[in-house]
Amino acid sequence: MTKTRQQNLAELGNNAQFDVVIVGGGITGAGAAREAAGSGLRTLLVEQKDFAWGTSSRSSKMVHGGLRYLGSGHIGLTRQAVLERQRLMEEAPGLIDPLPFLMPHYKGKFPGPRIFQILLAVYDKLAGVRTRERLSPGETLQWVPGLVNHNLVATSRFTDALTDDARLVQRLIAEAQADGATCVNYVAASRVTRDQNGHVSGVELKPEGDNAIHVQTRRVINATGAWADRLQKQGPHDTPLHIRPLRGSHLVLPWQRLPVTCAVSLLHPQDGRPVFAFPWRGTTVLGTTDLDHNADLNCEPSITEAEVTYLLEVSSKLFPGSAIKAQDVLSSWAGVRPVVTSGEGKSPSKENREHALRSDRGLVSVAGGKLTTFRQIARESLVAVFDGNTTLLRSDRARVFTAPSQIPKQANISGLTWNRLKGFYGQELTSMLAGKSSDFVDGSGTLWAELEWACTREQVVHLDDLLLRRTRLGLVLPNGAEKLLPTLRQHCQPLLGWSDTQWQQEVDRYLTLYLQSYSLPTAGGA
Repeated sequence: MTKTRQQNLAELGNNAQFDVVIVGGGITGAGAAREAAGSGLRTLLVEQKDFAWGTSSRSSKMVHGGLRYLGSGHIGLTRQAVLERQRLMEEAPGLIDPLPFLMPHYKGKFPGPRIFQILLAVYDKLAGVRTRERLSPGETLQWVPGLVNHNLVATSRFTDALTDDARLVQRLIAEAQADGATCVNYVAASRVTRDQNGHVSGVELKPEGDNAIHVQTRRVINATGAWADRLQKQGPHDTPLHIRPLRGSHLVLPWQRLPVTCAVSLLHPQDGRPVFAFPWRGTTVLGTTDLDHNADLNCEPSITEAEVTYLLEVSSKLFPGSAIKAQDVLSSWAGVRPVVTSGEGKSPSKENREHALRSDRGLVSVAGGKLTTFRQIARESLVAVFDGNTTLLRSDRARVFTAPSQIPKQANISGLTWNRLKGFYGQELTSMLAGKSSDFVDGSGTLWAELEWACTREQVVHLDDLLLRRTRLGLVLPNGAEKLLPTLRQHCQPLLGWSDTQWQQEVDRYLTLYLQSYSLPTAGGA
């Protein structure tokens, strides 16, 4: 059962002992906590901000095999990823779902349909399923009405998968807690302590607004993504991880302005990078960019005017009749990818996306890698921190996600939404729905019960935790869901235990954050 934040904090008594402490509450850390707790290890996960605050709530939401990595010759990486993709779709439908991808081929433009179909044939063979198909121009327009068809030769269709990355992290944390893990947000790991022989002996922690404490452990996994080199630098390791933060930004549009039911891709005319328009949570998303991010990593990243122009060019090239403009944009998000670089001066898109590990007498630092392969990265990190002893871990075939509660569907909930709820909440679905409002938030597919559950059981500390990560209402409703705030107050303020003064402080904080980092630069962002 999911524990409250107070229950998790109570387990952090000074000098509490753990088999492993995981620092970083993104997808890698949450995956490691899931595998460790599932293996019966006394597990602690701490996150300096909110769960999934960094890259893991701001990705492109794709659980994919890395088709472009296959094109670069990374066959092993692609095979791992497509097999994990299949496994995740089977274990957690509603959380990780198949999504058709269409790549139109235009006369004289790379890649041509023949070459791309050969690549897809290899892709399907690695996955053990066939999803590829070659569509005629007429069939293409049945799939994607409004797509530019001048000089359209054919279209390649294949299938990958889509998720809500922040909810994926939250589900992993719930699974870890169900197996006994202690998982708590807004707790910074300030220092790894070592014994006289230089081996890890514990971690100094600083909960937000509270006194520092020390916990004992012989093993620490540093899964802090773009921040990985900070804890790692406390040790004398000869080959540290060199992190190159790369920013990927996205635009969110009302689905009615750009109605797509599948992902549509093209190579951007500026730099030849693959960019997409795809459906997500009732909206259409345009993404992504790939640029060096030189700003302070402790500040929320934000999209730039140049990136807005770059992404709007995708819609004008693919859907010229839609005439999408900046004023149509609902919101934006920008995430920082923690790419491990060789320092050879490559362009951002040429950097290797594979993960890397460094081990230093009980401290294992991990960074890089793909969202899709989080489970494998987590297990590799655990094996490394236990000095190669694989017998401590549960079977590689053990389920990541327990089967959801088998309860009758409520009459007012569609089959599609019911499937999503089962994927998001798993065995906690019954508890989430019990005795709570079954009404929907206006203009969304989100239940009020989901917000109420998040307030009481999912460690909401700030309003942006609730509106940007536990739910996505701040991204999919106009102006960051500002009109919703009075009704939200009635439902959620009592559950959060906030005074009127604290509520207003949180509203002011959230709206400022939204303008700075989740709207467009012309609306007050950076």
